[in-house]
Amino acid sequence: MIAYSTDVSVLDATRLTGFFVGWPAAPTAERHLAALRGSHRVVLALDGDRVVGFVNLISDGVLTGFVPWLEVLPEYQKRGIGAELVRRILAEAGHLYSVDLVCDPDVKPFYDRLGLFELVGMGVRNRAVLTGGPGAGESKGLV
Repeated sequence: MIAYSTDVSVLDATRLTGFFVGWPAAPTAERHLAALRGSHRVVLALDGDRVVGFVNLISDGVLTGFVPWLEVLPEYQKRGIGAELVRRILAEAGHLYSVDLVCDPDVKPFYDRLGLFELVGMGVRNRAVLTGGPGAGESKGLV
């Protein structure tokens, strides 16, 4: 049975493996942990002691929030865990005026089913930052 928790204080980097499948570069487990700990809110999906999914919210804590990551381990997908994580993070953000996220076109139907609506967004990607490699923090290597 999957349990859900908002307590990231008990996490260590060794419990954050197997995520970011299909990404061009994945953050190190240490960066992943730092991002979760630095988030305004986090919801974890747990199968026993194993972290099988998570979602995080960054926010000013007053009016706006942004959901940068929703991840569920591949072997746990298609079980409703991702939908439950989104429902729970939106409940955590119920006091905010807006909560936005950016997603790839292939997952748009998933968010449509959860009541989110399409917005226009723009962004930059500095992939070297994920791994701490050369170019991290420089303007080249974006996208």
